[in-house]
This record gives sequence, structure tokens and C-alpha cells, in this order.
Amino acid sequence: MKLKIDSSPAPELNLAALAEKILVRGIHLTLTPALRTAALEKGARLLRHDDHLVRVRIDLENDHTKHEHARFIAKGRIEISGPDLIAAVESDDAYKSLDLLIDKLDRMLRERSRARADRRNDRPEGDEFRDQLVVKE
Repeated sequence: MKLKIDSSPAPELNLAALAEKILVRGIHLTLTPALRTAALEKGARLLRHDDHLVRVRIDLENDHTKHEHARFIAKGRIEISGPDLIAAVESDDAYKSLDLLIDKLDRMLRERSRARADRRNDRPEGDEFRDQLVVKE
């Protein structure tokens, strides 16, 4: 059996279409075109989970009051049916903060979809599941 590898180039991201669903804002920080593009491209990863995402808001903030070095705080909010998912991370680099935020929001979306599937399928978990096992000897 041969493994077929798709050699077609990766699809181009339409930044204008992404900008409709992903809002990027800089607080005490001037967003460069490169930083805005990076935020849009990384935020596109969140849109693949669910077509029903209303909007993704990403706020990048430069906070130089807490520490002697500038700190970058990335805050994200995913507007979705049900309670919104909100996360914030902090690091010493804006791009690193953005990466950490997208990873955290991605994890939250996966956990949410897994929990919804478990509730929908009424799957018992943890100790409850072990208590229901019957050992036949």
C-alpha cells in the first residue's frame, strides 16, 4: 500500500476574511503590520475548531509599570454560543505572548468540545465509570 502525499501548496490565508472574525488591538502598543499579520494567521488556527465562533478578540498590551523590563500581556476572548472563553498570558516578548495565548485558547476550545461531546453522549468518566464496571469471574 502506497502512501499518497499531497504536494499541493498550502492554501493562502485571506487576511481580509480573517480580519472580519479576528479583531486585533494594541493597548499601549503600536501594532506593526507584521505583528497584526502574525496575530491573524495564528488566530486562524482557532477558527478551524468550530464554524459557529462569532468572533475572536486578541488584545496585545505593553505593560512597563510592574517590572523594570517591558512585559507584554496577550488577552484573548472567543465569543461563541454559550459562555465566552477568556484567557490571558504574560511574557517578555509580544510574539511569545501571542503564541502562548493561541495555545491556551486552542486548549480551551478542545476541552470545551470534548466536554460537550461527553455530555451529549452521556459518557461516564473517572470514578463513576470504574464503579459501573462489573467484573465477571
